[in-house]
Amino acid sequence: MIIVTGGYAGIGLETVKTFVNAGAKVVVPARDIAKAAKNLEGIQNVTIEAMDLMDPASIDAFAAKFLLTESPLHMLVNNAGIMWVPLQRDTRGYESQLATNHLGHFQLTARLWPALKKAGSARVISVSSYGHQMAPFDFEDPNFKHRDYDTLAGYGQSKTANNLFAVELDRHGKKFGVRAFSVHPGSVNGTDLGRVAPMDLFKQMGTHDADGNLFPEVAQKLKTIPQGAATTVWCATSPQLANTGGLYCENTEVAEVDLGNIAHHYDEPLTLRGVQPYSIDTEDAKRLWTLSEDLTGVQFGVN
Repeated sequence: MIIVTGGYAGIGLETVKTFVNAGAKVVVPARDIAKAAKNLEGIQNVTIEAMDLMDPASIDAFAAKFLLTESPLHMLVNNAGIMWVPLQRDTRGYESQLATNHLGHFQLTARLWPALKKAGSARVISVSSYGHQMAPFDFEDPNFKHRDYDTLAGYGQSKTANNLFAVELDRHGKKFGVRAFSVHPGSVNGTDLGRVAPMDLFKQMGTHDADGNLFPEVAQKLKTIPQGAATTVWCATSPQLANTGGLYCENTEVAEVDLGNIAHHYDEPLTLRGVQPYSIDTEDAKRLWTLSEDLTGVQFGVN
């Protein structure tokens, strides 16, 4: 059994299709049930359930319903996410990119932990991003209560959190056969991830013209949606990754650590690679785990 959050759009939908075509049964928790039903129509062995990563109660309800099936969970793909949104907060006052991209998935993984252990051999994939390079995790003010809001920094720290979570989850989980990975899908054309992002940001990065159109020469260098899903599927299934984990992967391989030796250019998507040392730091991973338990009020109970 496989769960894929956000499995009804973009690379998440492609990931679901790939798993189903291989004979798997997939559960897709969805905030927008109508959109999920429309996009997943005709795809066999998929179950849609209600869940909103910004709503802790809905996460608990989804997980409780799944646990009642007593099914082992072989793969959990934490794929859903938001990017470069205006300042929004959940009912707890937490910044929305952190709440959605990390804290919601942290809570979901914790609640599903019994099913992951039951599988005997399971993998948890956090869909991260090159965007982690935009910011380390700010442990002093993660929710922008005492600093001006910068949506790029908010997104960056949420993706750094994805990477750190994979590091610490793998450390706890490996003795139960649960291994964790984080993934950079690459720069993918045709998703709706950046649908509310300010166009000025894309213009500043040199990817769009003055009228907001993607430069054709940049578009030609972007990945297709199936190519964007490839590393997620690879991390979830590849025997090459047996007996390992806590890794950040891209382009269906383990990423190179970026020690300042990689030149990055947004109009050259293939240069947007590498993993920052701060986002795989073992001590910060432990620190984030403790903070995440405090912020969510959910004790992971990895035993």
